[in-house]
Amino acid sequence: MIDKKQARLRRARKTRAKIAELKTVRLSVYRSNCHIYAQVLSPCGSKVLASASSLELELRKTLTNGGNVDAAKRIGQLIAERARLAGVDQVAFDRSGFQYHGRIKALADAAREAGLRF
Repeated sequence: MIDKKQARLRRARKTRAKIAELKTVRLSVYRSNCHIYAQVLSPCGSKVLASASSLELELRKTLTNGGNVDAAKRIGQLIAERARLAGVDQVAFDRSGFQYHGRIKALADAAREAGLRF
């Protein structure tokens, strides 16, 4: 019997294989119960070009909870700004096997509004 985490990771592998095939910059998102994290990775997948998370000190002062939609929107805006500073405006969205709704969708929409294309 396959558990929830293994099923999510299996879904993530398919997406990551396709993105690796395209050799494009990847916006990878991870969510836990309490926080949300985003990284922009180089086409080879070995170098982090930009990152943002709800664990950052300056964000924790303004956020009441790191695991809700408001936090995801803030992280989406922040990762888009940092990616653009690193010279990246086109990415492939890697939802890490999570369903595209709720916090994942909020982060993606906020990143698009802040000027990241995917």
